[in-house]
Amino acid sequence: MRKQNPALESFWMPFTGNRAFKRNPRLVERASGMYYYTPDGREILDMVAGLWCCNAGHGHPRIVGAIQAQAADMDFAPHFGFGHPAAFEVAEVLTELTPEGIDHVFFTNSGSESVDTALKIALAYQKERGEASRTRLIGRERGYHGVGFGGISVGGIPYNRKQFSSSMIPGVDHMPHTHLLDRNAYSRGLPEQGGIELADELENILRLHDPSNVAAVIVEPIAGSAGVLIPPVDYLQRLREICDKHDILLIFDEVITGFGRLGANFAAHAFDVIPDIMTSAKGLTSGTVPMGAVFVRDVIYTEFMSKPGNAIELFHGYTYSAHPLAVAACKATQQVYADEGLFQRSAEMAPIFEDSLHSLKGEPNVIDIRNYGLMGAVEFQPMDFQPGARGAQIIQACFEAGLMVRVTGDTIAFSPPLIVEESHLQQAIETFRSVVRAKA
Repeated sequence: MRKQNPALESFWMPFTGNRAFKRNPRLVERASGMYYYTPDGREILDMVAGLWCCNAGHGHPRIVGAIQAQAADMDFAPHFGFGHPAAFEVAEVLTELTPEGIDHVFFTNSGSESVDTALKIALAYQKERGEASRTRLIGRERGYHGVGFGGISVGGIPYNRKQFSSSMIPGVDHMPHTHLLDRNAYSRGLPEQGGIELADELENILRLHDPSNVAAVIVEPIAGSAGVLIPPVDYLQRLREICDKHDILLIFDEVITGFGRLGANFAAHAFDVIPDIMTSAKGLTSGTVPMGAVFVRDVIYTEFMSKPGNAIELFHGYTYSAHPLAVAACKATQQVYADEGLFQRSAEMAPIFEDSLHSLKGEPNVIDIRNYGLMGAVEFQPMDFQPGARGAQIIQACFEAGLMVRVTGDTIAFSPPLIVEESHLQQAIETFRSVVRAKA
């Protein structure tokens, strides 16, 4: 095979059309604050926080300094039968942020690992408490839960599943997604024109499988990677009620929605719905060092610890769980969030973000705009017989115009760092508006 661009060819890029990218690459070389910079020095306004993760912006000196200091002090510490004091300290810091009764954390290295860990904990917990028949898992259409076999099995994005369909884990079913474009287009915040009946579909699934066979239900409070799909009013509360009724664990995938994205510690706080297990990553370290975490209710942890003897309670873990550099980054990130009041800032900027985004209503080919907190999306009418083509054109044109956004099919997502200012939003929206008009 002839290499079309030898300088780029060796890297097999993730979730990327490699051939198209390498013909017309979008390269960034450094970052600071709200901006990326290309190798030729062009400034790119980051309106997706890297990949939903750089909540404190880029290159924060306190976070960078903490990582550098830890690298010089100790590069690695094992956590299989040994321990690093800072890992225990940061666990305590994090569990101060979680809802009451969720006081234990298992560290991973990504959102994908967090999801597979959460599913394993849920299944193992059911067996530990004498409910071994509870092996089924319920996800949701259009849900994204990472790329592990557990995550793509409970996930509901077709293209993430189709190449591996013969290898999905068994015993999984899916609820319908919550995107009701005909009823809830252009909603500001939680859609109010109905949709809670979608939660009641869980009851139908449980009747099919019998609730005594179901271990857990997993959902993103807001489905991010599918295009920012906002749950209708009272939808999450209804899921909690159904799970409680049938003694089923409820897992919130908060990899995107955690750490200030919705103007609160977690979506669990924003929506006043407490799950049994929460997954996280991304904003945990503001994207600086790979790290994930799974938070569990005390009753789950206690069940594992209640057996006699000192044997291993959960046969699961990762070489890099609570890696010292990740721990240092996490600890510094959480301190920056607290000292700079970034979660509160997110809540204060949310109405400005909402108004800015909805000012795009009426622009060519726009069929929906939706938002919650500092998450938002603009959905476009697909081109005839070319789904995704319009979105691909727009993201390329935005980059050329100095704006980084996220594309899912023909939906463009926005999730700016929590340090975003009104001037950044004005710049982003006007650039985007110009691109949309030029590509009409």
